[in-house]
Formats: sequence, C-alpha cells, structure tokens
Amino acid sequence: MRAAILALSFLLFALAANQLPRVAATAAPEPVLDVTGKILRTGTGYYILPVIRGRGGGLKMASTGRRTCPLDVVQDRYEASNGLPLKFTPVNTKKGVVRVHTDLNIRFSAASICHQSTAWKLGSYDEWTKQWFVTTNGVEGNPGPETTNNWFKIEKFEDKYKLVFCPTVCQHCKVMCKDIGIYVDAKGVRRLALSSVPLKVMFKKA
Repeated sequence: MRAAILALSFLLFALAANQLPRVAATAAPEPVLDVTGKILRTGTGYYILPVIRGRGGGLKMASTGRRTCPLDVVQDRYEASNGLPLKFTPVNTKKGVVRVHTDLNIRFSAASICHQSTAWKLGSYDEWTKQWFVTTNGVEGNPGPETTNNWFKIEKFEDKYKLVFCPTVCQHCKVMCKDIGIYVDAKGVRRLALSSVPLKVMFKKA
C-alpha cells in the first residue's frame, strides 16, 4: 500500500512539473509603463521622449533630404518640446495593453502635410548616407511578409526602454534586427535610423 502511494506521488509530481514550461511559455510579456508608472494603452496618445536630456526633445515628422514626402521621423531639436503624440497598436489588440517584445504599429496622432499615413515604417536603404531611416506612410495591421517594414517593438533597456526593428509577424521571412537610434545628418537634423547605439526613451501620456 505504501509503495502504491509513493508511486502515485511521483506520478503527480511528474505531471505537475511537466505543466510548468507550458505556463511559462504562454505568459504574456510585461506591460510598458509611462513616466508615472501606468500601463500604456492602445488608442491612447503618448509622447516618446529621450531619457538623456540636452540633445533634443520628443519625436515629430519632418521633411528631410532631397524629397518632401513622405515625412521622416525625427527628434525635435528643442529639448523643451514634447514633439507629436503617437499611438501604439500591437499585432494583437484584444487586451488593449502595450507590451514589451511585441510587434506593434506606431503612428503619429497628427495630420501630415503629405496627406499620407502617419504610421511608421522602415524606409529603403539610403545609398547617400549608408543608413536605414524610419519614415512615415506605413501600413497598419495586416501582419505578414508584405508588411514587415511596418512593425516595431519596445524593449527594456537598463531602467527604461528602447525602440527596436525586429519584426516577427512573418515566421519564415528573413529580416534585420537592430536598435533604433539617432543619425545627425549634414543639416543637423536628428533622424531616427537603425543604429548600434539605441535611443533610450520614456513615454509620457499626451
């Protein structure tokens, strides 16, 4: 009798242990928090601000280079400026929470003089500067191989966050994975671009 009870105990322990990895694998990534410690929500406007001050303010749209449209994503040169508010739309919007390590669309909650989408996308490789810049006129939703350039992520970075381009909406697509930082062009414009030096950011409710 004692042997049977002991065998049953080992069996129950093994079954319980076997369930642990499944629970861990399905756990949702932690939510992104704003400067007040509140969870970022979809459909709500936020400013993306640099943590290190003295090099510019929030993010906005601007015409750069040799073309007018679409507008590129840049950092305002004035530190006191919050820039323009943005909204985040995760690939799965059911919970209404913005989480780290999750594919999401980012768009400015403002009108564009170009009459085009204000959603972010990774632009084509710029041969002149040898850079990949973040621009607008992206596509929201419709995750798949045709829209990989429109998906970004927020990742933990030290005690705050960073923006990353590393889309996983297409499991079979070969994509780049790189942090997003600042490239200062010849005119002194602080443009968002793929970089080995990430821009450390925080989020403030608009």
